[in-house]
Amino acid sequence: MNKKCYIVGAGDNSGTNFSKEKDEYVIAADGGLATLEKLGIQPDFILGDFDSLGYVPDGKNIEVHKVEKDDTDMMLSVERAVESGYNEIEIFGGTGGRIDHTVANFQTMLWASKQNVKIKMTDKNHVYFMITNDTLEIKGKDGADLSVFAFGGDAKGVTIKGGKYQAENVTLTMDNPTAVSNSFIGEKVRISVESGSLLVIVAK
Repeated sequence: MNKKCYIVGAGDNSGTNFSKEKDEYVIAADGGLATLEKLGIQPDFILGDFDSLGYVPDGKNIEVHKVEKDDTDMMLSVERAVESGYNEIEIFGGTGGRIDHTVANFQTMLWASKQNVKIKMTDKNHVYFMITNDTLEIKGKDGADLSVFAFGGDAKGVTIKGGKYQAENVTLTMDNPTAVSNSFIGEKVRISVESGSLLVIVAK
């Protein structure tokens, strides 16, 4: 049974658009609280060092961290979601602005995928998926771009079916963008990896 958690960060939230359903959980990571307030969504938990938000909010279910810490606010949020039993996570406000935080969020997604969590990150123009030793099926607009990258090391036994370009049991490496710029052709694309992790980027 999937238990879903939304996490909203302090990055570019121009593509943030969701409604909280029953039994779903919402975490505001630092400046993501301002976005949730604009959307009229009450977070279930708020955490961060609040350098992006600019103040420490009042209320219950708030966890304040020092600025000088090892984990990012997003990593802390994802860890909390996983520890709380949520096995499906969607991140908003995780891209834009500082490229170092975008890369950090990809690393955070990699950690979650290794915990058998279904995780994706969404912004205005793209949806980012991370899978480890798993299969992903996605539907996109005809002609929309789709790129697949090995992440965290070589990805072995990679198969891509249903896109403009097909692959069968290949190895993708971190130093060669072989599977960049594929595209949808009107059907679901099925991507699987036997050993390793894949970052899949889909254009909206």
